[in-house]
Amino acid sequence: MGIGRNIGLGVIGALAVTAAIVAGRTATFKPSTRVDPGAVNLAPSIPIDNAKAAEHLGEAVRIQTVSHQDRSQDQAANWEALHQWLQTTYPNAHRVMSRTVVAERTLVYAWPGSDPSLAPIILMAHQDVVPVAEGTESAWKHPPFSGQVADAAVWGRGSIDDKGSLVSIFEAADALAARGFKPRRTVYIVSGEDEEVRGAGARAAAAYLKSKGVMAEFTIDEGLVVVRDFPITHGPVALIGVTEKGYATMTVTARSAGGHSSVPPKETAVITLARALVEIAQHPAPMDYHGPTRQMMEALAPYASPVVRMAVANAWLFKPMLISQIGATPSGAAMLHTTTAPTMLQGSPKDNVLPQAAKGWINYRIAPGDSSAAVMARAQAATHGLPVELGWDSPPREPSAVSSTTSDGWKVVAAVAAASSHAPAAPGLVVAGTDSRSLSPVSRDVYRFQPLVMPVGGTEMIHGTNEHMTLANLALMTDFYARLIATAAG
Repeated sequence: MGIGRNIGLGVIGALAVTAAIVAGRTATFKPSTRVDPGAVNLAPSIPIDNAKAAEHLGEAVRIQTVSHQDRSQDQAANWEALHQWLQTTYPNAHRVMSRTVVAERTLVYAWPGSDPSLAPIILMAHQDVVPVAEGTESAWKHPPFSGQVADAAVWGRGSIDDKGSLVSIFEAADALAARGFKPRRTVYIVSGEDEEVRGAGARAAAAYLKSKGVMAEFTIDEGLVVVRDFPITHGPVALIGVTEKGYATMTVTARSAGGHSSVPPKETAVITLARALVEIAQHPAPMDYHGPTRQMMEALAPYASPVVRMAVANAWLFKPMLISQIGATPSGAAMLHTTTAPTMLQGSPKDNVLPQAAKGWINYRIAPGDSSAAVMARAQAATHGLPVELGWDSPPREPSAVSSTTSDGWKVVAAVAAASSHAPAAPGLVVAGTDSRSLSPVSRDVYRFQPLVMPVGGTEMIHGTNEHMTLANLALMTDFYARLIATAAG
């Protein structure tokens, strides 16, 4: 009885100590990414004619800079038209900035600062847009390249991705130049020509800037947005991408003798390939609570429920629960690990012929902390014993470096984002790709953010039907870029 009583008292004591630690850590928890409003001297908003900005965005949408995988299908004259339109529409900005064209169509603008000892900043927005899927034109509320201003929005392909940013940056620069603003640090505007297909323009711009000895304080490009109804806080959150996933497509090939389908062997190339794909899919990268996703949760914990605050402040104890909760949805799981997505299959050219080779493609979005080498090793282990060949469809792109959430650049971007959107700012992980990854060699930090207020899932229309920029969001965009330039370079 004495031993049992002592064990019981020990358990109670341990629980009491644990509860005290949990309570103490919850009460004193302070995220390292949180920006003290007093630490950043924010520039005030300036008047910008957003009705005129909407007209300008509509004009830009009507210039169909559609990029294709086969570059011979591009209409080069449309890029030239866009370049000329920028010069005509924004005379004040062009009066104070120099312009360099690299890689045929990529634009690099420089607004010289008065203090060469200060590191410059780089603002990015690409010129090209994705095609409209053939046969879907009639499903658009307004024609996809009309640039129509209606229903409190500008409609058309590229209105958000990414001419919305391009126009907003120039609206801000033109308005500042017209008011006599003179930056202390140099401001670069980089506008890639082919972000949607190759990203060669951004790489050329980075090479050009490197040749000039540029090392920017920070670069900002498209990426994440202000989520109106973020699940953790049930309110708006300005998510700023501090890194983006890598990209790789693996090929899995199975071979057999082939022959006529009327006398199939027990194992065919198709069956072997199917087994291999299932094994790889059933052995994904493990989910983990770390990096940008953990930083995001910590930044938002003060705005969340008491239970969430307790769990985040005590991840040493509640990490499995956090992984389970965040990873319960596909979008949440994508923030916790490298995703595995079989996407294409190739087999026999005829339904009654056994193929001599069956091939599958698996698309991976590689999470920070993971690598293409580790992805390949997991696939090889999963298919051990199966007669398949694994390879890369093209050289993999590794995850980008994770940018600082304590630097002066982060403080400025986060403070301006929070002020313009009236929402708390938090770091996040971009699961897609942007041109900004190519600017890492010439920038200390790279951030990915547009101050667009959207509901969860609201970005689905960007490459789909009825892409549109609301006038309210356009006003947020112009205000954000004007205040960012004035704050960071003023």
